[in-house]
Amino acid sequence: MSSYIIGTCGHVDHGKTSIIKAINGFEGDTLKEEKERGITIDLSFSNISNGDKNIAFIDVPGHEKLVKNMISGAFGFDSMMIVISAAEGIKPQTVEHLEILRLLGVKDAILVISKKDLVSEEELNSKIVEIQAFVAKYKFNIQALVPVSIYDEASIEDLKEKLFTLVLRNKEEENFFRLYIDRVFSIKGQGCVITGTVLGKDITSKDKLFVCDINKACKIKNMQVHDNDVDEAKISNRVALNLANVDAKSLKKGFLLSKKGYLRGFKEIDISFNTLEEHVLQHNKYYTVYIGSKRLKAKITLFGSTGSLHEGFATIKADKEIFSIYGEKFIIRDGNKTIAGATVLNPIADPLRKNQKLQLLNALEEKDFPSAYVILLEAHKKGFGLVSSAQRFALSHEEALHEAKVLENCFIDEEELIVYPMQTQKTIIDSVRAIYEKNPYALLSATSLKLRLPWASKHFIEISLQQLLNKNILIKENNLYRGTNIKGDLSYILEQRILKRLIEEDIAPTAPYNIYDDLDLDRKSGDHILKALCSREEVVKVEHNLFIHIQSLNKMTAEMKNIIKEDSYIDIKNFKERYPLSRKYLIAYLDYLDNFSEIKKENGKRYFS
Repeated sequence: MSSYIIGTCGHVDHGKTSIIKAINGFEGDTLKEEKERGITIDLSFSNISNGDKNIAFIDVPGHEKLVKNMISGAFGFDSMMIVISAAEGIKPQTVEHLEILRLLGVKDAILVISKKDLVSEEELNSKIVEIQAFVAKYKFNIQALVPVSIYDEASIEDLKEKLFTLVLRNKEEENFFRLYIDRVFSIKGQGCVITGTVLGKDITSKDKLFVCDINKACKIKNMQVHDNDVDEAKISNRVALNLANVDAKSLKKGFLLSKKGYLRGFKEIDISFNTLEEHVLQHNKYYTVYIGSKRLKAKITLFGSTGSLHEGFATIKADKEIFSIYGEKFIIRDGNKTIAGATVLNPIADPLRKNQKLQLLNALEEKDFPSAYVILLEAHKKGFGLVSSAQRFALSHEEALHEAKVLENCFIDEEELIVYPMQTQKTIIDSVRAIYEKNPYALLSATSLKLRLPWASKHFIEISLQQLLNKNILIKENNLYRGTNIKGDLSYILEQRILKRLIEEDIAPTAPYNIYDDLDLDRKSGDHILKALCSREEVVKVEHNLFIHIQSLNKMTAEMKNIIKEDSYIDIKNFKERYPLSRKYLIAYLDYLDNFSEIKKENGKRYFS
């Protein structure tokens, strides 16, 4: 079934809610305050179906003081139903709603002239001409014009027919699921329930979700679309999710649900903006930003001006993290005035100089992603990751790699999704050469080198090592690299170096991985050598990560037995008085002592049996 969201648009008391009730019988004004005042205060949601097409309605408030509520629903519209009273015509909130929807990029519309029963046919025709001329300047795709009266059933049926014959474009599919919470509540016996509009990609009831704003994973206990239990919800579905592992009190309207790992939040994002004709954005001024159903206060700093601009680039600086994506549209207001529409260009904060940032924003506005890569590589000299391409560029990993392949003097690790400037390879080669020049007996692998150069991918290290192989500086044996000038049995040499180290460290030996790193020895190879030494009983494994030379262990065993002879027992206290070692060593040696048949343990003390 195809599903679309149509939102209402229009001045207060022009009949938006009454028309929806006439279409589907849904009473939108359900709050006590709404019934008392006769106006829609908050968003209301309903739907109507015909065959394989479903239309969900988002009815928004038309009062000027409630525009903030209107915006929190408008971002999800696929189309709008512009409702204008035949008796009153264009009014202030008609204009502001149209401006907001234009700024949010809503294109398709159906124009409904309401309350036609209040005017004569001649007045109606005159008002239609006037309204059409006014709406035309917004350049919406008006697919139908329908005069209606809620008391004229034929006009309502005509409107329903027109609604189902609208040709609407689907929301653009993104690379991952997103949903802004617009309502959250708790149901006794069921727990937390949230509602919102499905954006990005479809979800299933088995999907694990993530509340970005509170860094919280959750599961779906049940999912409903228009009061029906479903296993899948598609883009533009109005969905209710009964969530597990999260409390309704911890969630708020405007929080974003997604999949873990797709979105990072930043307190600064970069945008492009266009103001309404009579307004400007002022530099370093605080505004209210409406992104999805989220509303927050933020300072806006302009590029290219310390005064004010009608259009351009800016940075939003908020005190809360913003989880946005490239190309996302939103609204900027000052008090009760809509000032501008904006588009997210750079949703990820980067360490860029001002001139670099300006170049980046120009490239992103033109969707010139290869140029954006080049600029970002100047800032990320040790590689630029494409793993966040879905958020940063609205590109899949495959698309992001395709864009990267046109770059010159770059190495692209397609598996780890990192682009490196080729000059970075010299850093790897120089680091490796320095290791082998300092320590001719180094025996390393690409894996162990990555521990030293965490910014470099294993594949990039291997490509760099190949240059040293080609120059006969290194030899490769079973994925291990050794110097070409080593004479003799390297395995024996390394065994002796480890033994020498353990003898020197005596009763307080370093953990094996630290020894390997100090000796420039691949960890897997080091483990193999240590295992061989243990099998020959030159070294003993006392406990995990504690290996001691047999001579040191025998000496310590004799000393512990001597303490028992002197004090009649040994425990942590009198052991530490003689050997001020860390508890790690003391406990390990005492536990080792338990292996001897003449030793018994009672209440933490060891005695001769």
